[in-house]
Amino acid sequence: MEMSSVIIAVAGVAGTLGGAILTQRGSERVKRREIELVRGHEEIREQLALRRTCYVELNRDARQFTTALNRHLHVMRERGVDDADRVALDEARNAHRDRYSEAQMVAPDEVLARASAANGALTQVYGQVKRLERGEPGPGETMESAARAQYQVWDFLRAMRHAMREDLGVE
Repeated sequence: MEMSSVIIAVAGVAGTLGGAILTQRGSERVKRREIELVRGHEEIREQLALRRTCYVELNRDARQFTTALNRHLHVMRERGVDDADRVALDEARNAHRDRYSEAQMVAPDEVLARASAANGALTQVYGQVKRLERGEPGPGETMESAARAQYQVWDFLRAMRHAMREDLGVE
């Protein structure tokens, strides 16, 4: 009888300790899952914040580049372009180029397609304006055609902004 009592006591202690260990391991697994879930949510939040910042800056710089092109065309008509005007246009162009480069790294395909179309339109107008400025317009390029093309850029910017807002979940 004594031996069976010892065996029962050992089994009881082993069961109690084993249960505690299993409970602890289960608790650790749940905790790890919670941590992974929180990290996943933080990464999603960080990616969303990164895209939001990129979109705000891209939208701003694309609009400023468009405005600079419009201003440059007016200056060309009214008085002729000086170095300060060229610098202002090139600074706006460079700022837009930098933001567009960032967007290429973080924007999903739908947004990038719209941003690419806007970038293409801006680049085309910039080239036309610079050729007109040098007095070497391409076939059919006039101040009026450049002004029309510059005005049409706004449609590309609206489409880009719409895609960015949709990606961010803004209604």
